[in-house]
Amino acid sequence: MGEDRPKRPDCGGSEYSRRDVLEIGVGAAALAAAGQASGQAPRRRPNILFLMTDQHRGDCIGADGNAAIQTPNLDRIARQGVLFRHAYTCTPSCTPARAALLTGLAPWHNGMLGYGRVATQYRNELPRMLREAGYHTLGIGKMHWHPQRTLHGFHKTLLDESGRAETKGFVSDYRQWFRQQAPSLNPDATGIGWNDYRAKPYVLPERLHPTRWTGDRAVEFLEGYQGTEPFFLKVSFARPHSPYDPPQRFWSLYRTEDMPKPVVGRWAERNAMRGSKLGPSTPRGDLGLETAQRARRGYYANVTFLDEQVGRILKVLEDRGWLDGTLILMTGDHGDMLGDHHLWRKTYAYEGSARIPMLIRWPEGMVPAKRGIKLDPCVELRDVLPTFLDAAGLEVDESRFDGRSMLKLLRGQTEGWRKYIGLEHSRCYWPANQWTALTDGRWKYIYGAYDGSQQLFDMANDPGECVDLAGEAKHKETLALWRKRMIDHLAERGEPYVASGDLGIRKPAMLYSPHHPGRAKRKTGRT
Repeated sequence: MGEDRPKRPDCGGSEYSRRDVLEIGVGAAALAAAGQASGQAPRRRPNILFLMTDQHRGDCIGADGNAAIQTPNLDRIARQGVLFRHAYTCTPSCTPARAALLTGLAPWHNGMLGYGRVATQYRNELPRMLREAGYHTLGIGKMHWHPQRTLHGFHKTLLDESGRAETKGFVSDYRQWFRQQAPSLNPDATGIGWNDYRAKPYVLPERLHPTRWTGDRAVEFLEGYQGTEPFFLKVSFARPHSPYDPPQRFWSLYRTEDMPKPVVGRWAERNAMRGSKLGPSTPRGDLGLETAQRARRGYYANVTFLDEQVGRILKVLEDRGWLDGTLILMTGDHGDMLGDHHLWRKTYAYEGSARIPMLIRWPEGMVPAKRGIKLDPCVELRDVLPTFLDAAGLEVDESRFDGRSMLKLLRGQTEGWRKYIGLEHSRCYWPANQWTALTDGRWKYIYGAYDGSQQLFDMANDPGECVDLAGEAKHKETLALWRKRMIDHLAERGEPYVASGDLGIRKPAMLYSPHHPGRAKRKTGRT
């Protein structure tokens, strides 16, 4: 399967039939029947632990080769499982990434091409499909859905929405808990905004930090769970997304001067914004080396803090004898540029924004793969839902998803896997930041839809994307190949994406595709 595979039917409608519901359980029933026919007890379906972080760069895990960051527990998952070297988010901002995760669909088919509102209902919904397959489902932390108490099939959610209140009267579970624990304190007392580049230690007691709250709620659930059904537990941390506000003991683990320096290509001078007055939440600008390294210090410390919570969760699984009966998948919704190419935050095609962690640790006997491996095929958030259905022993109807089960790769079933993957984001921050991209993990082609500009990077020889090869004569054929692939990738959309057989110019933003249930018009607040 590649981005050039045959076009699939529309799965973006908000209605689903009784037949759809019955299809979800047929795989489990067939598995049980097969076990009875063979005289063997059917294999117990595994628990599923889904660890998610927000705005987590793919290179900010020790196991990915980053010697400057401390992530012993995430490294353990990689060491006892698999790390995918080329994992991406199709649309690198919070809500469209979560739509792909929820539905198993690419942006055009789930309907979200940029930062808008996740629809209230889809035909494919990850927690609902597992719930209907017999799982007890709980979501903890940041969901970023609308309305904010929408469950999408979870039996229950315990929410930390980072102060976001987009539904009338909404107060997150974390904020309610904070009021009970510290009624005289301000949860935002550290004073850093939700999209700031500034970093400083958390000024309140560590136990009040949202990262600790999320870890505590996960530990409480696992320690107390007595259900007979396998569980699907999503633990969704709101960090390392800004504010970069780790507790002091994690801040002290790092020194500003030891942080990796941002990578900056010569082509990136257009993002420097020299002579402009730049606020603390600017999406672009050359803010100087010390500012960038200090931001990375806070960001790295936030990663290490949440890594400690992951360690606490793994310990409870071990203590209860569940570790080897649980599929664990860890990923993030998108990355964070942290000053690379004078860019901040996300919504960009570059590796800091678009590449994410993807780790899987599987129960013994589920797949024949060797543990501790690193794999090169491109994977993406749309692959998570089919992976979980596969792990649960359910048949995966591939006609209903753009994603594929990553367990197939761990079984050695690489034939037909996608050759490359599509990325995109509708206009955000400034008019020209509207693009589509393709990558196979080696090459990356970026098309600037606002003005028709192109970029081409050879990431095998230039992992920082510092040298734009699009204008070099010796790469003319490679550029033409990737442009043709982009035309084929966008062809089903018609104009203005493809016009007269070539890539079209798109100056207006197109936030939702025709497949978005409800075709909502209004943007949400902060990203």
